[in-house]
Amino acid sequence: MSNQPVQEIRRGRVRASIWVNETEHGPKYNTIFTKLYKAGDRWQDTAHFGVNDLPLIVQVADLARAWILQQIQG
Repeated sequence: MSNQPVQEIRRGRVRASIWVNETEHGPKYNTIFTKLYKAGDRWQDTAHFGVNDLPLIVQVADLARAWILQQIQG
């Protein structure tokens, strides 16, 4: 994998970072979901989500899946 995601999709404070790993069988995509929050004057992220975050995760996951499928189907 590279050291930067190939795409980021965000709704509110929920973000999907999409990474690509080139293999002999073609690209393989992985997605990391995080939530942004502010601690003092610094923005940080976490992989912990509350019940109110779950609808946003669904939206972001659907958009990430659509983006990945578009890349694969080219």
